[in-house]
Amino acid sequence: MASAAVFSSVRRRRSPSIGAFFAPVDLEDLTLIQTLASVSGDLISSFSGLSIPFQQRNARSLIRKIKIFVALFDFLKDYPFPLPSSATLCFKELYILIFRSKILLDYCSQSSRLWLLLQNPSISGYFHDLNQDMATLLDVFPTKQLTLSPDTEELVELLWKQSSRAKLFIDPQDEALRLKLFAFLDEFEEGHVPDQNELRTAFVDRIGIPDGKSFREEIDFLEEQIFNQEEDVEPAISLLNGFVALARYCRFLLFRFEEEEEEEEEEGESTRASATSYMKSKKSLICQEIGETFVTIPKDFCCPILLDLMKDPVIVSTGQTYDRSSISRWMEEGHCTCPKTGQLLTHTRLVPNRALRGLISQWCNAHGILFDPPESGETGAETVAVPAASKATIEANRATAELLVKQLFDGLPTAKTVAARELRLLAKTGKENRACIAEAGAIPLLKRLLSSPDPVAQENSVTAMLNLSILDKNKSRIMEEEGCLESIVEVLRNGTTEEARENAAATLFSLSAVHNYKKKITEQVGAVEALAGLLRGGSSRGKKDAVTALFNLSTHSENCARMIEAGATSALVGALWTDGVAEEAAGALALLVRQPAGAQAVGREEDVVASLVGVMRRGTPKGKENAVATLLELCRSGGERVTERVVRAPALAGLLQTLLFTGTKRARRKAASLARVFQRCEAAMESWGQVEQEYGFPGPSAAHRGGSFGSEVPVQVSISVPVL
Repeated sequence: MASAAVFSSVRRRRSPSIGAFFAPVDLEDLTLIQTLASVSGDLISSFSGLSIPFQQRNARSLIRKIKIFVALFDFLKDYPFPLPSSATLCFKELYILIFRSKILLDYCSQSSRLWLLLQNPSISGYFHDLNQDMATLLDVFPTKQLTLSPDTEELVELLWKQSSRAKLFIDPQDEALRLKLFAFLDEFEEGHVPDQNELRTAFVDRIGIPDGKSFREEIDFLEEQIFNQEEDVEPAISLLNGFVALARYCRFLLFRFEEEEEEEEEEGESTRASATSYMKSKKSLICQEIGETFVTIPKDFCCPILLDLMKDPVIVSTGQTYDRSSISRWMEEGHCTCPKTGQLLTHTRLVPNRALRGLISQWCNAHGILFDPPESGETGAETVAVPAASKATIEANRATAELLVKQLFDGLPTAKTVAARELRLLAKTGKENRACIAEAGAIPLLKRLLSSPDPVAQENSVTAMLNLSILDKNKSRIMEEEGCLESIVEVLRNGTTEEARENAAATLFSLSAVHNYKKKITEQVGAVEALAGLLRGGSSRGKKDAVTALFNLSTHSENCARMIEAGATSALVGALWTDGVAEEAAGALALLVRQPAGAQAVGREEDVVASLVGVMRRGTPKGKENAVATLLELCRSGGERVTERVVRAPALAGLLQTLLFTGTKRARRKAASLARVFQRCEAAMESWGQVEQEYGFPGPSAAHRGGSFGSEVPVQVSISVPVL
């Protein structure tokens, strides 16, 4: 039971904080006694009849001691005040002790059963600490100075003896049950599944978790404790994850889907009646999770190159931190300077910034955002600062996945909906979970559910597919499953809820991370048209999903014609005025206009130049870089008329001048190249002026001047996959 010993040794900060209190300072003696009597009376009335599942003996003993203090306070109500100064000090300390007792009893009554059991030794230690503090207080309590009545003095003396002689009490039955839970984990660790009857006896009969709903509440409580950890203490968090996995397995093994089916049936009556009324009447869990992911990322957690959350922060020779993938790409392009400071890099060694990675991991956990390590095989892949899943956790989740997949195969419709939801949640974190769910055969069964008329079933299945697709191996499983891509696109086109359509778009974005799949997705009937439609008329989150997917598809050179035909270029131009997606839209256009057909199609858009200039005026640094890159490519490949529209654009010259001094290094290079285009146009216009004077031929009007700096570099944008 080594794992149980490790768990017991974790510092008691996981238990309630009961020491940070101050005694009342300005209360008169009578008021102090009345306050103590009131607080003690409230404590006794609140907890005397309250059933606490564990720590019952320690709780009853503490309440009995508080009752003796109440008798003392009753006697002192008629005391001829003022009190002796030593007594006043003791009563102020007693005030703190009683409040500590209340918080500990509150903690025991409000915590889940599993959490209390797992914390059994630590919580028992807190009760013992209170006993010892009480004995210390009574050691110096001025009984004689207060001239107490004989019976009251006898009670105080008895209380002192009881507190002094009290020893740490850990209920042997509770401790045996706690160790039994660790034994179940050890069985999973060894590759064995615990006996179903033993699990039922432990969890239902002895711990007292009577149904599936209660199991879900227990799991929610444990997960909350994991997210609330103040620092990473790897063994404890790893073990807690193991117990969450164990409880989840027991929930579905022992109670199947009875409780869940009843809830789904109640919800289904309204959802099947009208998808619109479903969306208005019920904020889905999926939607809540999506909202939680759209939080402001702290500036220090963003890569200075990509302006996105760093997954693998590394330090270069100048002391600046970048995400490994972006700085590696920067160096591969031949740069030998620090992108942020411009200093020469004395060496190319990248030092992992483990401290920052730990902070990013904690922040992601607190906000429910996925923070996975780079997969094995990636350059520089290492273990990140999040605890790795134990074998017991992996095996318990694998057994749960098999139960859920079985329900997807032969369960009732409501059970299938619940199974899809639970698979979505299980796939939300951990590549091990995503792997075992796919290995259990979930993908073909989730594909069938994508065509369900039930909005809840469809939402959960497409979101489960999205979460599974984050694992690279699962991308190929999804793409190779016959009809799966077609079903995802159908949800994108005609999904019953907005959330389902958005998550289908995000799934296509995730799948398109593999270069070989980009053309296949683009050629799927209706895929690009639906993404373009979502970009035009979707919610803020839907537009974000659509534009990121379109950007990924734009990186394949053979997709240009199909995207033009499907109206993606028009949608991307329209998105340039939309905050939150303008940067990615400009990046996609910068890729499309590199090809003559793309440049001509984009150039035909009436508002494209004004829209790109608008991005240069108000966009992010990366957005400005993408916008100027698009304008440059339009001048190169879009023809003379487009070039003239660019050089005639109001305020562009001034924006270029500003960008030459304040933009990113790549943006400055693009701006310099565009400025040279201005110079050539100006020279051509001067020549035409001479021709006009000599022969009477009309020529173009004067353009703006620009500067001349280095050469161009490719436009690159990085976008993270949301996990829902």
